[in-house]
Amino acid sequence: MRLLFFDEFKLGVLKGDVVVDVSQAVRDIPHTGPHNLISGLIERFAQYRSALEQAAAHGQGVPLSRIRIRPPLPKPYNIDCMAVNYMEDGTRAEPAPINAFHKSPSAVIGDGETMVLPDVPATIFEGEAEVAVVIGKRASNVKAADAMDHVFGYMNFIDGSARGLLPPGNTFYQMKSRDTFAPIGPCIVTADEIPDPHRLQIRLWVNGALKQNFNTSDMAHKIPRCIEWTTSIHALEPGDILATGTNHRGLSAFQDGDLIELETEGLGRLRVHVRDDLKRTWARQTRLERRQKGLEGQTPQLTGKYAAART
Repeated sequence: MRLLFFDEFKLGVLKGDVVVDVSQAVRDIPHTGPHNLISGLIERFAQYRSALEQAAAHGQGVPLSRIRIRPPLPKPYNIDCMAVNYMEDGTRAEPAPINAFHKSPSAVIGDGETMVLPDVPATIFEGEAEVAVVIGKRASNVKAADAMDHVFGYMNFIDGSARGLLPPGNTFYQMKSRDTFAPIGPCIVTADEIPDPHRLQIRLWVNGALKQNFNTSDMAHKIPRCIEWTTSIHALEPGDILATGTNHRGLSAFQDGDLIELETEGLGRLRVHVRDDLKRTWARQTRLERRQKGLEGQTPQLTGKYAAART
C-alpha cells in the first residue's frame, strides 16, 4: 500500500497516477493533526488495513495532476540519519565505523516544495539521495535479528547538507538540520511491497541530468544493524524516520532554480525545487567527476556572496 497526504492533509492511497481519499476509514484514530494521525495509523495498521483497502478499492480516484502532495510524515518525532554508510562502489576497503546524526523534524518538506539555501558561508550545498526506513512499532534495544519486524515501510529521502561551516568539528547540527533540508515522499510504501530493501536502484537528477545512480546493495551497515545500533542509543517510535545513507560519488552542488528528482525503485519519484536568494553558483561537477580529473576537495564556489573569501 502507498500512503500519502494531499491537499489539506487528507489521507490518501496512491493507485497508479490517482489518489483515493481514505480519510473516513481512519477518522476514529485519536489525533490532533496529520502528524499523529499517520503515526497512530502506523501503530494500528493491522487493525485498519482492511478498511483502508476497501476504501481505496471503492473510492473515487483523483488524478495526481489535480492535487497537492504533502509530506507523508509531516512531523516525525525522530529523524536519524546514517553517516558514511556506503562502500562507494567498492572504493572503500572496509566499512566506516557505524555512525549517525539527528536531523530536525522541522526540516521536513514534501513533493513539489522548495529547499531554501540559507545565507551562511557554506562551501557547497548538496543533497544526498537516500532510502528512508519508516518505523512501525516502538523500538528500543532491538536486536538485528528482530529489527525488520519493526519496519513499517520505506520512502525517498533527500539529506540536505550545508558543508564546510566553521568552526571545524561543529558540523552535523548546523550542516544538516536547516529548515527545508529533509525532503521526503511522495508516499510511504509499506514493507510488503518491497521484497528486498537492500537491492533497490536509487537515481537522482538535477535539471534532468543524472547525478547519483547506485544500488542499496552497496550499503555498508545493513538496515537490521542500523536499527540495532540506533535503538541502543534511544527508542524509535511509530512513524519515525531512519535514513540509510548515500553513495557520495555522485553528489553535486544544489543551486538556485534547480529541479531535483529522486526516484528509488518501487518508491516513486520525489521532486523538489531549490531556491537561493543569493544566486550563488558552482560548477556542475560530481565528486567522482572531479576525482577523475585529478582535482581535490569539493567543487569550489564560482560566484556570489562568500565566493571571494575562498579565492
